[in-house]
Amino acid sequence: MKLYTGTGDRGKTSLFSGERVKKSIDRIEAYGEVDELNSVIGAVISFLPAGSRDVKRELLLIQSHLLHVGAWLATTDGSHAQQQLKTLDPGEIVNVETAIDRMQGRVPKLSNFILPGGHPSAAMAHVARTVCRRAERRVITLIHQEKLQVGDDHPNAHIITFLNRLSDYLFILARYLNHSESIDDALWSG
Repeated sequence: MKLYTGTGDRGKTSLFSGERVKKSIDRIEAYGEVDELNSVIGAVISFLPAGSRDVKRELLLIQSHLLHVGAWLATTDGSHAQQQLKTLDPGEIVNVETAIDRMQGRVPKLSNFILPGGHPSAAMAHVARTVCRRAERRVITLIHQEKLQVGDDHPNAHIITFLNRLSDYLFILARYLNHSESIDDALWSG
């Protein structure tokens, strides 16, 4: 099977649920942002210092969750294709919060804004954080534009919370990676 099909040459693509849609719609923008976030997290992994096995394991698991999030976003609400998708367990949000708390306990308290940068892995984690925030905004736009169901009993219910927590995780990860490499955060002098 060829990698290229030519079916998107006129600006349309297929959703996981089968519909052909314009590549410029909110749904495509939303899962495209999640896909970009996943790629940037892959870059973070590639810059991790030696001995970062636990962080790498966390990030690989987060990437897997992001693929599931993208699949949900690429599937029309109520379609039969949703039955094939894995839901995002709220326990995964707790896992991210636990990781945040663990890392936050290992870095100096912060009373100033900081400038992104430092170790290459930390700088990439800051980039990932900003991409995550953008993805979160796009998902929220999609939910409002298409009036998607996001109540507690719906599989999409935890996507926004997961993305929101993930951006916090990426922020503290950047600080943690700098601290691990004995690099001080660059404080903003305002």
